Amino acid sequence: MAEELIAGRYRLLEPLGRGAMSSVWRAEDEELGRPVAVKLLAPSAERERFEREARAAASLSHPNIVQVFDFGEAQDGRPFMVLELLPGGSLEDRLRDARPLPDDETRRIALEVAAGLAHAHERGLVHRDLKPANILFDGEGRAKIADFGIARMTGTGTLTEAGTVLGTAAYISPEQASGATAGPASDVYSFGVILFRLLTGALPFVSANAMELVRLHRDAPPPPVASQRPEAPPVLAALADDSLAKDPAARPADGAAVLARLRGDESTAATQVLRVPPPRRRRPLVPAVLVAALLLAGGAVAAIVLTDNGDSGAGTTSVQGLTLPPVSTEGSTSVAAPTTTATPTTPTTTAPTTTAPPTATRPPTTTAAAPPTTTTLPTTTLPATTTVPPTTTVPPTTTAPPTTTVETTTAETTTSSAGSSGGSG
Repeated sequence: MAEELIAGRYRLLEPLGRGAMSSVWRAEDEELGRPVAVKLLAPSAERERFEREARAAASLSHPNIVQVFDFGEAQDGRPFMVLELLPGGSLEDRLRDARPLPDDETRRIALEVAAGLAHAHERGLVHRDLKPANILFDGEGRAKIADFGIARMTGTGTLTEAGTVLGTAAYISPEQASGATAGPASDVYSFGVILFRLLTGALPFVSANAMELVRLHRDAPPPPVASQRPEAPPVLAALADDSLAKDPAARPADGAAVLARLRGDESTAATQVLRVPPPRRRRPLVPAVLVAALLLAGGAVAAIVLTDNGDSGAGTTSVQGLTLPPVSTEGSTSVAAPTTTATPTTPTTTAPTTTAPPTATRPPTTTAAAPPTTTTLPTTTLPATTTVPPTTTVPPTTTAPPTTTVETTTAETTTSSAGSSGGSG
């Protein structure tokens, strides 16, 4: 059939693959002058299923899903579909050596397959036959999901009867093995088998008998990835193990959930998160300041008592070189009264030599409010060697000074961060 012209424009050049349902050819689109893959339905295959595959694939448009260019009927009545040509071979070709792929390559392929699955699942399409032979690579090495021959649209009927087992035995999910309806989590299980093989170079279950293999997927617990390859990347190994859970509800729900976990792993590997511990809280300085202020106030009282004539009015007291501000007797609020400097009317009294404290303030009074008065006190002469610092006003002792609480915020710094359509159905 080589050199046959399909639909007057697609010239078949050489076969790329053949199966029970279809054959795939490398061809030339003579109208657009580009290489393509042409998939022809086998004479004995189900036409409805082939058309269903074409519609399913054509409903998707994603870099990681093989693109459908055309669909039609050949001169002899056989339906065909035209797909993008993927010359990079299949994932099955890369796994033939029964050795794990390099971890970086495994992570990249897993990300691309998960992205394609997420796109299909978001549009209600379940592949139902995900396997390495249906993952093809383009000329740039990008993975693409191919062969939606038994794909199922969510919410639609199925071409198979209840209890029919569909899928490839080595990658079939437990629910498919039981004849139950396949959902997005079924594709996740098949993805888990593929990831297990990428990481270990082997399948979780092996048997020469297809029915026994189906039973193992349905009933037997899979071995953990770490039991086959302890040094496998922990995040990828955990994803493979979780995807192989027997209960669909225990697996990642769909392709989007798988993709999120893989992207989280990629982000973690590229981003370093630094946690800055909060600064140690210092002990409040208020008690120490209060004690010092009380001591200073005591010194001031001593100096005033030496010259006080018994007048207890709450006014402004003038001492040579030292001025005390007025103190309000109304609660804990300090209100300054007008400052009046009195002229000395009594003989100057020389106080004993006293070293003035660093700061002098008058303690608050708790007596009832009285109108401000002016008290005239004798002038107290301080020694020439004493330097009196600026006046400090101390809050009333009847109300404890408010303690200021500094809120410490912990900053989190983030640095980031068909094919060859080889599937022949």
